[in-house]
Amino acid sequence: MRRSLPSALLVVAALLAPAAALAQPPGDGPDQTIAPDQRIALEEAVLARGHVDIGPRYVDGAWKLMVHDDTGEQSVWRNLDRTAFQVSDKALLTVPDNPAYAFIGKPGARVHVLPQVQNPEVTWVGWNTQDPEVMEVVDRGVTLTLTGVDGPGELFVYLQAGNFGAADVLWNSTKAGRQDIWVDTNTHTHANWVFTTPGVYLVQVEAHAKLIDGKEARDTATLRFAVGDATDARSALSAASRTSASATPSAVSEKDTAGGSGPPWGVIALIAAVAVLAVLVVVVIVRGRAAKRQGTSG
Repeated sequence: MRRSLPSALLVVAALLAPAAALAQPPGDGPDQTIAPDQRIALEEAVLARGHVDIGPRYVDGAWKLMVHDDTGEQSVWRNLDRTAFQVSDKALLTVPDNPAYAFIGKPGARVHVLPQVQNPEVTWVGWNTQDPEVMEVVDRGVTLTLTGVDGPGELFVYLQAGNFGAADVLWNSTKAGRQDIWVDTNTHTHANWVFTTPGVYLVQVEAHAKLIDGKEARDTATLRFAVGDATDARSALSAASRTSASATPSAVSEKDTAGGSGPPWGVIALIAAVAVLAVLVVVVIVRGRAAKRQGTSG
């Protein structure tokens, strides 16, 4: 794993060279091993500082996208629907006058950045595929897919290979459609998360993988960000996404993926029953008319 810049150097870079603050060396985070029996915290939580990773985990045999929380004395897993990430104004940076960052916005604009290299004043958000059961059953790796962003501004997630190197933009909310990130098993990575406007952001992410036994695992969850000091993190916890359901696929079970994409059996049975009933009605009408004609002729 690569080293983090000292916090003092990060502050100097942010004040003297905004481009350097946005173009930080890679930050894949500390070397870590996740215990198979690590506790799952069920309570609501607002995470404002420290190290966290998004990633899949098996819970009672079920594949689930969660957040691995290292911000406390003991590491825990948390449910994403009960977790909010507070992005304070300490994350504010200025977009530099550099064409390499034109995708973020106009030079001089102020944006909130959760950086690729750890800044102890803000949350350090990454992703990992290090759950022991995930590593045991997944075939090669996991696909993390951005399926929708609901917020007052834009979201950009990108990697930086080195100072002033070209940005590798992974997720860009200005683009339509699903955006995939391939993550090998036993991987731990951090990136830059940029929010252009304060407010609540609901970021829909899917974790999908092919398993060694040929089956598939899939789950979709919402990452909740409260951006800016004036944004209440509790509002992010209670917010409902306005993103259309078609843009964000729901979780698909192994039985669903193994059974193909045809209509459900219940729908087929209902259609068949209606068809049989229609035939019976036609038969009754035809017979009634025939009987009436026979009575008239007699």
